[in-house]
Amino acid sequence: MEIVIRPDYDGLSDTACSIVRAELARKPDLVLGLATGRTPLGLYERLRKSGDSFAKVRFFDLDEFYGLGPSHPDSFQHFLRTRFLDPVGAAPGNVRLLRGDVADLEAEARDYEEAIRGAGGIDLQILGIGRNGHIGFNEPGSSLGSRTRPKTLTPEVLAHYVRDIDPLSRMTSFALTMGVGTIMEARKLLMLACGPEKADIVRQFVEGPITAEVPASMLQLHRSAVVVLDEAAAAGLKRRDYYKWVFENKWRVGQK
Repeated sequence: MEIVIRPDYDGLSDTACSIVRAELARKPDLVLGLATGRTPLGLYERLRKSGDSFAKVRFFDLDEFYGLGPSHPDSFQHFLRTRFLDPVGAAPGNVRLLRGDVADLEAEARDYEEAIRGAGGIDLQILGIGRNGHIGFNEPGSSLGSRTRPKTLTPEVLAHYVRDIDPLSRMTSFALTMGVGTIMEARKLLMLACGPEKADIVRQFVEGPITAEVPASMLQLHRSAVVVLDEAAAAGLKRRDYYKWVFENKWRVGQK
């Protein structure tokens, strides 16, 4: 797991954009897994302005609320389409996002796993981390081998994400999420975290034990995971200076 520490959010977004663009240059028909939330917004803004072609890229996402259709303003699908997919001209046939407005969540989960396999697997999965260590909606205690599936949501999660619907209604009791096992099968993972409120959980998942209580800790086992942090999110890392030195000097590898 490579740890990259940038001075601030702009630096984090610049570095994340460079990583995605490098993967896109290597493979124009990249299979790209997208994350929602505030942290990747800077990345998506830079990709929109990059001038790169996303015409051949195939897209998946991490999760979605049950009961919310693609046009609902609180749906993750609406978030991704308005902030990234539509502006970069993603081909409709190349976009497969989880749908919350389905009658059978289990069937949607199975179909989603099949779609990922049909695309040849995800090449690069963008991730964020919750304050309790969740990735996607894989909350503490989730199986570390889990697949895409329905998950029961807590009132705290709903209060954080959902603004315009009744948090006590049945339609907001569940979500669909990629499982930890599904996420770990991506060929490359790009985790983004910023702000002082993430410092403690970043320390736990980077330098603590691998445990279901911190699902993001599974990234320690991934063959190609890059964690990009700002200084505030990296503040609790014991080996912070070492990570900086490695990043600044990795160009020396292979030099004579």
